[in-house]
Amino acid sequence: MRPPPRPRAPERPRPGPAASSASPAGSGRRPAGAARSAGSARSAASARSAASPARPRPVASAPERGPRPVPAPAARDPRVSTAMADRLAERSAMRRHRSWRTALVVVLVLGLVGGAGWVVGWSDLLALDAEEVTVTGADVPVVDGERVHEIVLGAAGTPLLRLDTAGMAAEIRSLRGVKDVTLARSWPHGLGVVVVAREPVAAVPDGTDYVLLDDEGVRLGRRAGVPEGLPVVSVPLEKESARALQAALAVVAALPPGLSARVDQVSARTQDDVETVLRDGLSIRWGGADRLPLKVEVVRTLRAVGGDVAVIDVSSPELPVTR
Repeated sequence: MRPPPRPRAPERPRPGPAASSASPAGSGRRPAGAARSAGSARSAASARSAASPARPRPVASAPERGPRPVPAPAARDPRVSTAMADRLAERSAMRRHRSWRTALVVVLVLGLVGGAGWVVGWSDLLALDAEEVTVTGADVPVVDGERVHEIVLGAAGTPLLRLDTAGMAAEIRSLRGVKDVTLARSWPHGLGVVVVAREPVAAVPDGTDYVLLDDEGVRLGRRAGVPEGLPVVSVPLEKESARALQAALAVVAALPPGLSARVDQVSARTQDDVETVLRDGLSIRWGGADRLPLKVEVVRTLRAVGGDVAVIDVSSPELPVTR
């Protein structure tokens, strides 16, 4: 706790007007009696002050606060700092450095890409080598194998990336006896060619020669005689009999190898009247070229049963007829 404030000394009583007027005008001393009376009064006042406890002084209430005055802005330092300018200059230099570095990287990448493109597409480093060309499937009688090699080897020395494989394939497909062809690059210098040749399924008489036909009726060449293993289709090569010829070829192509090898003659007056004659003399009447898998299975079953049969009629396979 804070100690009580010290008692204030009593003020001297100031002489009033009466005392002033009672003393003579010309005298500067106080009367002895008056001096003694004043000293007695001061002693008594001091004794009373010491005996009675000191009263606390009243605390003045805080004055009501108003809005604080806004301090005036401090005067700016006349000195100018260059730190911000230095940082901006540093950032600008870094941006220029990054721009140059990016441009250099772009130039290098474009150079590498351009160089790689030139090596792959225009240089001889990845060109077609004639000794690394392989052709398969063209060594059959119905395909002109020499012409196939000429087409492929004509592109020797051309970079593999620039080979016109689509054009080469179209030219090879246009050759007689070629059904399809596939060309595949074999890096770094090779080319593989796979030819799918058409297979003759019948020989059609035409004058003194025979025209070889595949299952689609495409002519594969002429022969003086009938090649071994091919049946003779006795249907004229005329526009009026085109449907009958197509039905006869479809029946021959659907026969299993064990049965087609036994066929000697094929005839068809119309597209719904196809008949084959086997080498042993058995005649099979197929009707049209519809439902051939079922008809072939019925014929195989009836032949397995055996018996003295000269004709098998499966034009209606659900009700076959034999005689």
